Amino acid sequence: MYYVYIIKSSKDSRHYIGYTNNLERRLSEHNKGKSKSVMRRGPFTIVYYETIKTEIDAIHREKQIKSYKGGKAFKRLLSKNPTPSSSLV
Repeated sequence: MYYVYIIKSSKDSRHYIGYTNNLERRLSEHNKGKSKSVMRRGPFTIVYYETIKTEIDAIHREKQIKSYKGGKAFKRLLSKNPTPSSSLV
């Protein structure tokens, strides 16, 4: 099982989109500064995620969401906001 996720920086309110097979571990890595692209922008909270069956499908969905970034489709997606599990926030 894979997850496509959107996290939001508490520091600058910007979003980051990614995919992983372990959402809790990946959020922890982002918050510990282990990801170069967002190293100094934490702490982060998960604002959206989807469960995806295969890695290939997760990669495609991540790219699709990234193509929305900042536009109406991205805002619509965030407004659907499934409530993240409290253990992941």
